[in-house]
Amino acid sequence: MLTAEFLITSLVVVLIPGTGVLYTLSTGLFLGVRASCFAAIGCTVGIVPALLASIFGLAALLHTSAMAFQFVKFAGVAYLLFMAWSMWRASGGFGLGEAPAASLLSIASKGLFINILNPKLTLFFLAFLPQFLPASSTTPMLDMSLLGLVFMGMTLAVFLLYGALAHYVSRWLLRSEKVARTMQRGFAASFAALGVKLAMSERA
Repeated sequence: MLTAEFLITSLVVVLIPGTGVLYTLSTGLFLGVRASCFAAIGCTVGIVPALLASIFGLAALLHTSAMAFQFVKFAGVAYLLFMAWSMWRASGGFGLGEAPAASLLSIASKGLFINILNPKLTLFFLAFLPQFLPASSTTPMLDMSLLGLVFMGMTLAVFLLYGALAHYVSRWLLRSEKVARTMQRGFAASFAALGVKLAMSERA
């Protein structure tokens, strides 16, 4: 079940830039490596509801019910646009450095909601995981859970690496406040673009 094909495919999927990658990178760049770890953890934990929904068949509701899908989708769109607006506004009075301990939970929570409010993630698991289940499996729910946990572990490892690299690269990229402000506004625009992309998406 844990074949090389599954591991390689999962790695490629995890490496592809998306909202979670973007959030972890921006956190590592502007708030430090410790904050990026919490962002990575939040994004990874945010996979759990989508995984459980796929395992227990709840993804079928999003696939068949236009109202349910649209509700979750536009909640996600609103959240991404809110994050874009918050980041754009914060770029005016911006300071680099490690995030205070009190804000680390907030950082993780944002990563959590980024994935929870993405209905496409649930449909992805519903389409992705069953492909790697052996035809002779007598415990498909348990097997899907195992595959999902491995996928989450790979996600966490890759996101931690992304965050750490972003933090160390920031020493060269963000030497001036002007460059830092421009990059932060670029991330804000990217979140807004992802929100628009999600708004235009349809059920698979």
